[in-house]
Amino acid sequence: MQTLKILFFLLTFSSIFCQENWVSLINNDNLNNWEIKQGSAKFFLENGVISATSILNTPSTYLGTKKKYDDFILEFEVYVDNGLNSGVQFRSSSNDNVPEHSRVYGYQFELDTNESRGWSGGIYDQSRKNFFLYPITRNERGRKAFKNGEWNKARIEAVGNSIKTWINGVQCTNLLDPLSKKGFIALQIHNIADKSLVGKMVKWKNIRILTDNLTQYLSESEDYATEINNIDNILSDNQLKNNWRFLWDGKTYKGWRGAKLTTFPKSGWIMENNILTVLANDGSESNNGGDIVTLEKFSNFELELDFKISKGANSGIKYFVDTNLNKGAGSSIGLEFQIIDDKNNTDANKRFKVLEYSNGNWNLHKEGIKKNRTVGSLYDLIEAENLNEQRSKRPVHPERWHRARIIVNNGHVEHWLDNIKVLEYNRFSQMFRALVEYSKYSKWENFGQLKSGRILLQDHGDRVSFKNIKIREF
Repeated sequence: MQTLKILFFLLTFSSIFCQENWVSLINNDNLNNWEIKQGSAKFFLENGVISATSILNTPSTYLGTKKKYDDFILEFEVYVDNGLNSGVQFRSSSNDNVPEHSRVYGYQFELDTNESRGWSGGIYDQSRKNFFLYPITRNERGRKAFKNGEWNKARIEAVGNSIKTWINGVQCTNLLDPLSKKGFIALQIHNIADKSLVGKMVKWKNIRILTDNLTQYLSESEDYATEINNIDNILSDNQLKNNWRFLWDGKTYKGWRGAKLTTFPKSGWIMENNILTVLANDGSESNNGGDIVTLEKFSNFELELDFKISKGANSGIKYFVDTNLNKGAGSSIGLEFQIIDDKNNTDANKRFKVLEYSNGNWNLHKEGIKKNRTVGSLYDLIEAENLNEQRSKRPVHPERWHRARIIVNNGHVEHWLDNIKVLEYNRFSQMFRALVEYSKYSKWENFGQLKSGRILLQDHGDRVSFKNIKIREF
């Protein structure tokens, strides 16, 4: 009995101590600790609830804290009228020297009433990279956590490079990212262009923050919230546990050779600051340093790497490569995750003629665009599309880092671009073989059917850089 009394006392004391260390970010009668960072929508405080109403002809409006925070646990409740998009900025900053619509930048906790997408709780990089650092594309439980037409309880844990989010007790994200260490917290009312959304509201209440003794109050991560690691040259403890390893060590040629050589190319490729770069030449295929391939062969695997293209560049990641095929001019043969500047390289939008047979004659019917040579596509076979959102594929920009991910599990193959799935197929299926028959690969017997093969990085005569090349095998 005495032991139970002591345990009860300790639990009660711990609870009281934790409550005392939480700080409310809402004063009962004013918003003196907040200020407008951007936009002209109005925020109001009434009965402990901060409300904002959507209006036309203004950029997204942010009500931000005057104080900046580094490591913290933030909790709040939020209600978003259906049809609106909103968010909560954290570790954010503002820049008055840029157009008003992009002054606020930093991490954003997404609030999304689009139920078909369901990305509330995801982490968007506002006005900086301008894409999701963690879209909830691999977390079905997280996608269903937010409830339209209800108050939702949210939690953000930001400690060091680790950022995790929850909605209604369901973990949504598990991100490792080094972009921001400190900044303000801000409530967003998103800009709108649709008159039917005028007057709709976002409301917040019970906003509180914990900044001291955080370790003992951090939550355990759930396996369903897949970790995304954006820290260069580091394998997290979770990745090591799941048998990830670097396929390139960031410094030497170990594990790689020229596709048509027994050694690594003497020119055409450079390694600097843990970045592997194929140099520009004349834009021709495999005509400078040449393609490089792994010494190992792989069957079932998950490959992930970051790439950066120069303007107009063309390259690719090939898998199930047999370097004994095509020993002549050009690139080695294999399935290819296309890397290309969709906007500035003509091959990404290559035009072709379609003929039809009529009255005993073949006639030009129309011209079309062969879209299966765009970034993320299975080159010359399957076009990359946005399979996680009801919108077109998000763009890849020259001189910015983007992420490629390839999963092969027996016959099933997936391509992912910036953590969004862009295609999937079965390489042993009848449909795949039919696609091959009508492609440039038709002359290669059993194309794409190898049990195992090498992984290749392509030299296409344009400067393209690679880093964080990692793999795990199934």
